[in-house]
Amino acid sequence: MSFALSRGPSPRMADLELVDALARLQLAARRCGYELAITDAPVDLLELIELAGLCEALRVEARRQPEEREQRLGVEEEGELDDAAA
Repeated sequence: MSFALSRGPSPRMADLELVDALARLQLAARRCGYELAITDAPVDLLELIELAGLCEALRVEARRQPEEREQRLGVEEEGELDDAAA
């Protein structure tokens, strides 16, 4: 069973009530021999699921932080500086 959360005309912000409903739906589906798959979920819902510790139970992959990379500031060329004091 696949459950896609779409953003309709009035998108609902994710709250714990929605996360609770999804967890209960997953439990009911498992009892009947099915598995709930959440796809295309909004980022705020995924973050709330992760915060609630239900990623594994709801089969949602935890969001990973992008790797920190050094900011590219430009190319510096080696050379001698003019002696401004002279």
